[in-house]
Amino acid sequence: MLKIRLQRTGRKNDPHFRLIVTESTLKAKTSQFTEIVGTYNVKAGIFEAKGDRVKHWMSVGAQVTPTVHNLLISKGVIEGKKINVLPKKKPVVKVAKAA
Repeated sequence: MLKIRLQRTGRKNDPHFRLIVTESTLKAKTSQFTEIVGTYNVKAGIFEAKGDRVKHWMSVGAQVTPTVHNLLISKGVIEGKKINVLPKKKPVVKVAKAA
């Protein structure tokens, strides 16, 4: 199954990402990807995506990771609701000590 995901390319403390289409079984760091469809500079807040290519890959059946899905929605490439990618907070359970 194909996935549209982020691949980190920046230096230490200077994150840059590529938006790539790759096989879901491959790790993000490998250079074996099908196509680069965009870039994301975190510090400058610049997100560029080839909207027509993203929509093409999604129509072919590529799945989008939740973070990429939220980025595409916020930049207006696709429409829909954002997905919560943060885990649910669990209440802290206090354990009573037996004396």
